[in-house]
Amino acid sequence: MDVREKIALFPHSPGVYRYYDAEGTVIYVGKAKDLHKRVAQYFVPPERLNRKTRILVSKIADAQYSVVDSEADALLLENNLIKQYKPRYNILLKDSKTYPWICVTADDYPKVFLTRRVVRNGSRYFGPYSSVMHARSLLEMFSDLYPLRTCNLKITAGAILRKKFRPCLEFHIGRCRGCCVGAVSKEEYGGWIDEIVTMLKGGGREMIQHYKMLMQQAAEALDFEQAEVCKHKMQLLQKHYAKSIITTAGDSDVDVFSLVCDVSEAFGNFLRIRGGAIVQSLNLGFKMNIEEEPAAVLSTFIAEVESKFGELSREVLVPYLPDVEIDGVTFRIPAKGDKLSLLELSHRNAMEMRRNALNQREHTDPEAYHTQVLEELRKAIGMKELPVHMECFDNSNIQGTNPVASCVVFRGGVPSKKDYRRFKIKTVVGANDFASMKEVVNRRYSRMLAEAPDDLPQLIVIDGGKGQLEFAWQALAELGLTERLTVVGLAKRLEEVIRVGDPYPLFIDRNSQALKLLQQIRDEAHRFGITFHRNLRSKSQVASALRDIPGVGEKTEQRLLLHYGSVARIAAASEEDLGAFLGKPELARRILEALTGEE
Repeated sequence: MDVREKIALFPHSPGVYRYYDAEGTVIYVGKAKDLHKRVAQYFVPPERLNRKTRILVSKIADAQYSVVDSEADALLLENNLIKQYKPRYNILLKDSKTYPWICVTADDYPKVFLTRRVVRNGSRYFGPYSSVMHARSLLEMFSDLYPLRTCNLKITAGAILRKKFRPCLEFHIGRCRGCCVGAVSKEEYGGWIDEIVTMLKGGGREMIQHYKMLMQQAAEALDFEQAEVCKHKMQLLQKHYAKSIITTAGDSDVDVFSLVCDVSEAFGNFLRIRGGAIVQSLNLGFKMNIEEEPAAVLSTFIAEVESKFGELSREVLVPYLPDVEIDGVTFRIPAKGDKLSLLELSHRNAMEMRRNALNQREHTDPEAYHTQVLEELRKAIGMKELPVHMECFDNSNIQGTNPVASCVVFRGGVPSKKDYRRFKIKTVVGANDFASMKEVVNRRYSRMLAEAPDDLPQLIVIDGGKGQLEFAWQALAELGLTERLTVVGLAKRLEEVIRVGDPYPLFIDRNSQALKLLQQIRDEAHRFGITFHRNLRSKSQVASALRDIPGVGEKTEQRLLLHYGSVARIAAASEEDLGAFLGKPELARRILEALTGEE
């Protein structure tokens, strides 16, 4: 049966579908609220699909499905199948680390320890912890609060009665109460474990209040020793939780997700809030092999966190709604207040993860890094082509004197200094930035059309606002280039991108690499132009000081500057020395009179 005929028989039910290639390998796994409608979206005219999805569809040789009861079940099944098959075209988790758990064993006298292996033997596991340091600090606090055993002995009531064990050094130094010899009852030891489990479940504040109450009760009963013990434990808990990040969200128990999507990867952050404190935080990266909607990537992230951390809170804060609904879970997009602050904190963590990944890629694989930044810029501006070749123009003058312009060139996202060009304004009189911009753009591209018509840039950046952009556009229109390239203005006041014909400026995320690239090329054009302007201004100042003197021409000026080094040193020379050097005493006298103002 043909694949199209097969998918026509898919039911209108929630479930998971799988695509296979000609060799029988799973190449894609997807979830759906309605299997029939979702799968049919792939088999439409090719021009309605993006390039990567067209490649996926061309390789589909077979399709199968599994029906489930709900969207939440479909999400979890999809996540498990992706981990099992690792399909080529799916969103794949980039993080392969195993995270530590805190284990509470199922013994008569349980042990509490750190492990990276989860064994289904009745023990209770809490975590995972993305920070090993955080998990170890919890164990240190438990060790200070309770004299728990650390040995591997199998302690049972029969072994204690038979006096099978002898107490170890931990007992003699007071770090263990001697479970192995029956020095502490099973009930008392179990009470310690119950309190530890309460704290591991996020009940730190609850335990602080509990010990505060016990301390007050002991003090009222004049049992001051017991009151001191409770006070010590309360202070230990307060000291530990003071190091934790306490949010301003009161005693809320919520989970927070944020996601930053790039072209081919996404970076997510998860925060778990219990009793107003962040008890767990996790950053995960995802690789997207076909273009995915952010809502679908967020659903994948949620499923991965749920598989690692267990059930979600009843309230989950998200930047936008995922493409699934989960029974018992309310997804909220906060608009203000403390919960918006939590979402912003999570977003900053995701952005920091993205920045670190890009910085690492910049050093390990610069070409891939720059390609990704250019793709981000292409999407931000709405270009069809990747802006591999970019040029930026900037004008420079002071009150209309020595007006110049600069053109800097970036190729592949990096400066190409051999292609930089400088222009002296020839046809414009006075300080007219708009007309100057039109002149240099016209000169630049009329020459390129004559000498290298195949080397035109994909993107032109104009340093300035609507006025400069409009005149640059007029120059390109006169050359017939408006359909062949994209031109934008970058205004410095708010770093907004101005587009021709668009009355509203485009504000690119200030933390994005795309905006930083635009700022870099704009700043480089400004630096190059201002350096050229300063050099011209210096030369004109020297020329006005020497060449206005009758008898001093360009060659005489050069001889004097090479010999004396500066105009100031020429003015400080004696008339005899200057006359001997020039061989013209009368000229020497005129020069000194002009430079010093003395007659």
